[in-house]
Amino acid sequence: MSNNSSSVDTDRTPRILVVSVRDFRFQAANCCIYEFEDLLTSLESAQLHCPGNEYAFPFDSARKIYRTAKYAGLSDRLAATIAPFPQDLVLDRQYDLLFAVLDNPWQMHLLESIKGWREKCRKTACFIAEMWMPDLNNWRLAKEPWDDFDHVFLGVTQCIEGLSKLVKTPLTYVPPAVDTLRFSPYPNPPQRSIDVSYVGRRSPIIHDALIKRAAKDNFFYYYDTIKGKLQIDNPREHRILLADVFQRSRYNITNYAKFNEVKETGGTQEIGYRFFEGAAAGTVMVGMPPAGDAFPRYFDWSDPIIQVDLRGTDVVEAIAELDAQPEKLERISKMNVANSLLKHDWAYRWRDMLAALDLEPSPAMAAREKYLKELAHSILAEA
Repeated sequence: MSNNSSSVDTDRTPRILVVSVRDFRFQAANCCIYEFEDLLTSLESAQLHCPGNEYAFPFDSARKIYRTAKYAGLSDRLAATIAPFPQDLVLDRQYDLLFAVLDNPWQMHLLESIKGWREKCRKTACFIAEMWMPDLNNWRLAKEPWDDFDHVFLGVTQCIEGLSKLVKTPLTYVPPAVDTLRFSPYPNPPQRSIDVSYVGRRSPIIHDALIKRAAKDNFFYYYDTIKGKLQIDNPREHRILLADVFQRSRYNITNYAKFNEVKETGGTQEIGYRFFEGAAAGTVMVGMPPAGDAFPRYFDWSDPIIQVDLRGTDVVEAIAELDAQPEKLERISKMNVANSLLKHDWAYRWRDMLAALDLEPSPAMAAREKYLKELAHSILAEA
């Protein structure tokens, strides 16, 4: 995808400019937010802009000059004027909204790759997928260009209170979501030929217990075998494959976000994307949800997850107990899919974000919501 990446239908004038990090962030985890961007380009006819690598010349040099100027006390606008950011995109028309989708709070300066964004965009907002409590102890965080945005949406809940004491920009927690139509096994559910799937970060104790179970029985256990950070060539294909795997999985092992990275998270627990993906695909989730009131607030139906101890091997016993209750398994699966369609599609998150900015979703996005609800109610009628 080119830096001036716009695949917009020329018959529809885009009212929204979406800034994406997809041209230099290739981690599998980022595919979740790229999925969100794809829906915006499809249903909002948004224009997608993907700046080049921020750590490559000349962007890296401009970034360092910009931050040095900010640390010296200069304003966002003056720092941007001094820093020689490459102008990847020149705006020649008005937009209702510039919307940056970022995977961390240190990428807000990417707006400076767009010439004229301050004059041509009536409103600005960003969605930051991830940050953690230890970030709040970094004095540089408050020097980032928060004032460039009318509203900032965070994909984590624990940092809202602390960050609101550091910046003036309005902050709102927006939980993760998923393209539920992609992940839903309905209207034509495939056979669930995978007994258990466990992708991403995992508990070695639970993994070993499932490996032993698979070695003894006719038991298909699907898991990652790649070491280190998984990088993806085609985010859309990766999401299709993940959805296909989960749609065919009876159980999915799911834990709170970065449960094994206490140093990075500061011990705080957040709802990871895996919960939304597993539920939308109709898996029976087994694992450990995050502590706090966020999970029960957003997963407020019966048995969204069967809890097991991350430090124990009771996952095998829990699965065996559930296997003896096929009617319960079917009910959990349908309730997970239906409630995901009703509550956790990206369309609902987008509607909430636009409402905070006094904007309305497109007719196409509204039509998507209508279909989501119709499909959900048809599933509930069978539950």
